Order: sequence, then structure tokens, then C-alpha cells
Amino acid sequence: MATSKKRINISVSKELDTILGKLAKRDQIPQATKAEHLLRMALEIEEDHVLDELAAKRDTKTARFVSHAAAWR
Repeated sequence: MATSKKRINISVSKELDTILGKLAKRDQIPQATKAEHLLRMALEIEEDHVLDELAAKRDTKTARFVSHAAAWR
């Protein structure tokens, strides 16, 4: 059966494999699906860190603030 998803191979420790297997069993989904879900969550967290760093750089005493209404015109 063809799939539109790209396949990647990763090597994990026995401990990580065990934990991933237990989580997948708990959620009654395939281990690969659980791994994809956790990877997606990790990427969102990483994105949040990058955006937080950007916001921190912009948050200065001389920063100009724009009202919500003006920003969404």
C-alpha cells in the first residue's frame, strides 16, 4: 500500500523503545504513529523557544507597542 508520508529510519535505545512501545499500547496506536506525534510536539516546543528568544530580543525599553486593533487592520 502506497503512502504519502516520507519514511525515516532512526535508531533508539532499548529504554526509549520500551517507553515508546508502552505509550503506543496505552493509546492503542502504532508505535510509529506515537513517535510521529511526539516528534511533532517536540518541534512545536522548539518553535516556541525560538519565538520566545526573538520576542525577548525585541522587548526593550524603547520598543514601540502597537494596539491589537491597529495590528489586525
